[in-house]
Amino acid sequence: MGLWQWIARHAAATPGKVALRFGGQDLNYAQFAARIERFAAALDATGGGHGKCVAYLGYNRPETLAALFACARLGALFMPMNWRLAGAEHRRLLEDCPPAVLIAESPFAEAIDDIRRTLPDATLVALGPLPAGWIGLDSFLARAEGRTTPPAGDDTAAPLLICYTSGSTGKPRGVLLSQDALIWNAANSIDLHGLTASDRVLVNLPLFHVGGLNNQTTPALSVGATVVLHPKFDADATFDAIERERITLTVLVPTQIEMMLAHPRWKDADLSSLRMISTGSTIVPERLVHALLERGIPLVSIYGATETCPIAACLRPEDVARKPASTGRAARYTRIRLIDGAGHDVPAGVTGEILVQGPNVMTGYWNDPHGTAAAFIDGWFRTGDMGHQDDEGYLYIDGRKKDLIISGGENIYPAEIEAVLAEAPQIAEVTVVGRPHPRWGEIVVAVVVVAEGHELDATQVLQILEGRIARYKLPKEVVFTDQLPRTALGKIRKDDVRRLVARPSHLEHIQ
Repeated sequence: MGLWQWIARHAAATPGKVALRFGGQDLNYAQFAARIERFAAALDATGGGHGKCVAYLGYNRPETLAALFACARLGALFMPMNWRLAGAEHRRLLEDCPPAVLIAESPFAEAIDDIRRTLPDATLVALGPLPAGWIGLDSFLARAEGRTTPPAGDDTAAPLLICYTSGSTGKPRGVLLSQDALIWNAANSIDLHGLTASDRVLVNLPLFHVGGLNNQTTPALSVGATVVLHPKFDADATFDAIERERITLTVLVPTQIEMMLAHPRWKDADLSSLRMISTGSTIVPERLVHALLERGIPLVSIYGATETCPIAACLRPEDVARKPASTGRAARYTRIRLIDGAGHDVPAGVTGEILVQGPNVMTGYWNDPHGTAAAFIDGWFRTGDMGHQDDEGYLYIDGRKKDLIISGGENIYPAEIEAVLAEAPQIAEVTVVGRPHPRWGEIVVAVVVVAEGHELDATQVLQILEGRIARYKLPKEVVFTDQLPRTALGKIRKDDVRRLVARPSHLEHIQ
C-alpha cells in the first residue's frame, strides 16, 4: 500500500474525521483525499508526473503534504526546500535536481525570482501575491479539471522524497527516501508512540526536514489521527494549541524546549493532555528530561539521520526516568551496531561508529554513486556518529566521528564534555571543538554562551568540569560568544564554530 492509499482508505472509512487543522480551518480526510487527487492531476497536466521532481519552498501548510502525497500517487519525486537558506543556496539545490514544478510561498518566490532563468522549463506556482511570470495556486489546480489521473506510484521501492542534508558539515547532498522507507519509518513511530486515530498531533517543526515530516506527521496520517499544523514554531502558539486542542503528541527539539521552559506560561500551562514529547536532532541535556518529568511528561529521545528517515533508535517513555541520558535502543524494525576502526563490533561501554540497517534507510544520494557506496559497509549505513551501549543495549551518543579530538594521542569525544557543561545553570549553550596545536596535535576548546543574569570566566568553566571528567579532556581554551550557529533544526554548525575559535581575540586561555 502506497502513501496516498493511506489517505484514500481513511477517506472511505472516516470521511468526516479531521485530517489537518491549519490556521483555524479544518480539512477532513475526504477533503484531503480530494485535494491530493486534484494536486496529482494538476501536476500530471503540468509535466510533474511519474519520474519528475516537484519542489516546495515555504512554511508548513496543507499544500506541503498534499504535494507529497500527490507525488506518491504519481511516482514523482518530492523535494521540500529549507526556507532558511540563502538565495544562492536555493539555486544550487534547484540546479542539482531541477524540478518540473516549483511551488513557493510568495516571499520566497520573490527572493529566488532570478532563479527562473536557470529553470526555463519549470512551472512556477506562487502561494499568495504573484511575482511576474508565476501562476497562482488556483490557476495551477484548474489544470486538473476534467482529468482522471490513474495512480502510477505502485513501485513503493522507488524514491519519493529527496531531502538535502543541512550542510552543517560541507556541501549538502540529496538523500533519496522511498515510499517503503516512509512506510517502515511510520511503523517505527507507531510502535514508539502508540499512535492511534484518536491522537491529536501538533506539528511545528519544519516539514522540509525528515524530523518534522516523518517523526510524527506522516505516521499520524497513516493511522487516521488529526494533525494540527503550524506554519512554524512559536512558543505562545504552542501553549495555545496544547491547551485548546488537547494535544496528545508533539515533537520539540531541545532549543524549542528551552524556550518553552523559559516562557512565563510554563509553570501554569495545562499540559495534562500530553502523553509524551519526542525530541532529537542533537544531544538532549538531562535537565530538560527532568524538567518535563516534573510536569509528568516523558521526553522521548529519537536518534537518527536524514538517511534513516529518521527513526533509527528511540527511548521508550517507560525508560525515560531511569535512562535520561540515553537515546534508547534500536527501533522495532531497524537494527544498529557499533564498530571500531577495523570494522569489528565493540563490546558494551566501548565507543564505536554507529551503523544502521533497515527498510527505513535511504536508497542513496542523488547523482552521487561514489558517495552512496562510501556510505555503506556490508549493507549497513555508516552514520558517522560515535556512541556506546550499556549492558542493556541502550545507546548513548558520544559525538560525530569527524568531531573526535585527538590530543596528545588520546581520543576525546566532545559530547561527554558538553553534557557536563550543559547542566550548569550559568551556561545557556555550549559546544566543544578541537583546535590545531603544534605540540598536542589538537587541544580542547569550549565555546560557551553565558546564561542571562550570570557571569562566568574560563577558570569557572574548568571548575564545573573538575573531578567529573579526566584531566586530559579538560578545555585548554574557552570562547565566550552571544550565540551558537545552528541549523534550522537546532544542530550546531561545528564548522562555523571551528572558524570562530580560530580567531585568537575571542579566546581565554586556561593555565
